[in-house]
Amino acid sequence: MSTTTVMSNNNNTIKLLDREYYKLSSFIHDHYGINLTDAKRVLLESRLQKRLRAAGLTNFKDYVKQVISSKNQEEIINMINVVSTNKTDFFREKSHFDYMSKVLLPEMATKYGKELKVWSAASSTGEEIYTIAMVIEEFMNANSFQFNYSIDGTDISTDVLRKCIRGVYDLADIAPIPNSLKQKYFLRSRDKIRPKVKVVRKLRARANFYRFNLMSSNYPTKGKYDIIFCRNVLIYFDRKTQYEVIKKLCGSLKTGGYLFLGHSESIIGLDLPLQQVTHTGYRKVLSHGNA
Repeated sequence: MSTTTVMSNNNNTIKLLDREYYKLSSFIHDHYGINLTDAKRVLLESRLQKRLRAAGLTNFKDYVKQVISSKNQEEIINMINVVSTNKTDFFREKSHFDYMSKVLLPEMATKYGKELKVWSAASSTGEEIYTIAMVIEEFMNANSFQFNYSIDGTDISTDVLRKCIRGVYDLADIAPIPNSLKQKYFLRSRDKIRPKVKVVRKLRARANFYRFNLMSSNYPTKGKYDIIFCRNVLIYFDRKTQYEVIKKLCGSLKTGGYLFLGHSESIIGLDLPLQQVTHTGYRKVLSHGNA
């Protein structure tokens, strides 16, 4: 049966019709937790134009069929790379890092020893991870204390993970960072037209990156992490999915460990073993037999 190619008058854009949109948005929600409302339809249509052409397709019907069949895992990854949102900054929501340096790290140094494991569960392009590393390094320098620390960075997008690993940013990207830290932790390129900076090896060596889907049932080892950051990603999930994800994050967090969510994210009304310690910052407590 032949399929009609539906084009708009706007630069030969291939149109995403109702049937294909609902199939695709349902697939993305069920497998990756991303909640695409009708308002996101034009955005989805626009972002996937290149993917259709790269796949040699002239309509969304065949593209959706290919993705939903899950026969082309590479294309599914490519699709998620263009669908997912990757907005972040160095020292974004700074109050979390202030709490970390003034309360959390001193407590952990006193009570829990030198081992420190951190997970950035939606690492995006790496700014959060390298901010965490700078905060830990500055604490150690100021207090003559050495943590044996590591930071795991995960994201669903392979594109952003590649940037994390490289640790290369535009000069403008590090504007929120104090000058003293810029000088310590970044190397500047000689290109005066498009100046770049690179995170120093000392910080990059502390970070490990891998692809991970927060909708997965196979979360990291129970009670592995002292600190988990999962910020500004839950806002794209519906409430039921938010609860399931946070519950699994709690499973990967040590009792007494800390979980940080985005400033616009809330656990109000959710039955979780968490006690609020700062704005959208929580500590895992013993509850319902959880350890």
